[in-house]
Amino acid sequence: MSTLAPKQLMTAVEFFDWVHRPENRDRRFELERGEVVELSRPGERHGAVCIIIGHLLMTYAFRRRKGYALSNDTGIILEQHPDTVRGPDVMFFDELRRFHELNPKWSDRPPVLVVEVLLPNDQWGKVTRRIAQYLGRGVPLVWLVDPEGLSVTVYRSGQLPQVFEGTDELTGGDVLPDFRCRVAEFFALPGEETPA
Repeated sequence: MSTLAPKQLMTAVEFFDWVHRPENRDRRFELERGEVVELSRPGERHGAVCIIIGHLLMTYAFRRRKGYALSNDTGIILEQHPDTVRGPDVMFFDELRRFHELNPKWSDRPPVLVVEVLLPNDQWGKVTRRIAQYLGRGVPLVWLVDPEGLSVTVYRSGQLPQVFEGTDELTGGDVLPDFRCRVAEFFALPGEETPA
């Protein structure tokens, strides 16, 4: 991750326009307190875990006929003056909305769930700062997914983190009523057996 050096701090609006310039098309960025930060591009395993989690959450939403998941590092404004725009791996909003009501730019509302999938080169201090920002913005539930350790650490404001792995059942608690799956489901492709 490298910090780019613009002449002045950017706002979230300026950042949106900047990242969509043709020369930035195939690169990943976030805005941290007005400064542009370039991120590394994740690999296959990371992408598979993100889409599996997104699929499980969208299946849950379609079953309830309410809610929706966002993936692909969709931007969310976490702080303003100076602005911070993060791109979580997956977010879930538990509300009834129509497709045409979705913002074509960054989200300015906190989701009920943020999922971050660890990359091999992630630095623990930066990961914990991200989690603190999500919780501080009013996100009630954060899942930190570790594809190497095959585990999920659950964070809630004011509570100690909980680690789940293997056949442990992961639930959404009061945030995602009736959501449940085994942690192993996050790490299995079609045709691959998961532990019973």
